[in-house]
Amino acid sequence: MPKNTTAPGRSRMSARTRKLAIAGAATLSVTVLAFTLAPSGDAQPASEAISAAPVVFDQAQLKDVKASITDQLAGATVKAEAAAAKKKAADAAAAKKAAAKKAAKKKAAAKAAKEREARTAASRSAKRAALRKAAAKSYPNNLDGWIRESLSIMGKKGIPGSYNGLYRNIMRESSGNPYAINNWDINAINGIPSKGLLQVIPPTFNAYHVSGTSTNIYNPVANITAAANYAADKYGSIDNVNSAY
Repeated sequence: MPKNTTAPGRSRMSARTRKLAIAGAATLSVTVLAFTLAPSGDAQPASEAISAAPVVFDQAQLKDVKASITDQLAGATVKAEAAAAKKKAADAAAAKKAAAKKAAKKKAAAKAAKEREARTAASRSAKRAALRKAAAKSYPNNLDGWIRESLSIMGKKGIPGSYNGLYRNIMRESSGNPYAINNWDINAINGIPSKGLLQVIPPTFNAYHVSGTSTNIYNPVANITAAANYAADKYGSIDNVNSAY
């Protein structure tokens, strides 16, 4: 009988056949795995799954990528610097505007304070004027009042004289009549009659008229004050006059 070269239970496939079978099974396994891992409804062919292996870049490609990243970073830096400069300028403008507003407010406040001060000063001045006016002494419109008012003016002008000296001479010259006129003495003959309470001729009245009084020779206070001024110059005081003067 021929020798049995096939062992019991062993396959009759050759070694080559077995290798091909193993390779086919491996390929089938990879294909099944690719379909299993692919998202539902979007299955990929096995060839595409296999091609998903890492890609190796050469030096030129790496250099280009590095340059691109550097350019992007530089552009981002420029944009950031521009934004910072714009914000700084806006902040400076806002600060300047705030300072100008503050200065204008301060100036307005100073102006208002000055105006208030001026109004207060004017009010004080008006009040003082009113007080002075109220304090201004008034005199009765009679012989006593005329003499007292004349004495007040004489005191301010430094003209000597007393109430009694004035009263005595007035009563002798005109009997207290402010419109008295002498039409018979030498002055009247010469055309310059004596007039008023103290019988003063016009040239004398004009020469010794006291500022602040009326220029009317018949005005009682003006007549008394001018006559007292004349008597002070000629006799030292109206008190020293005891007759026609």
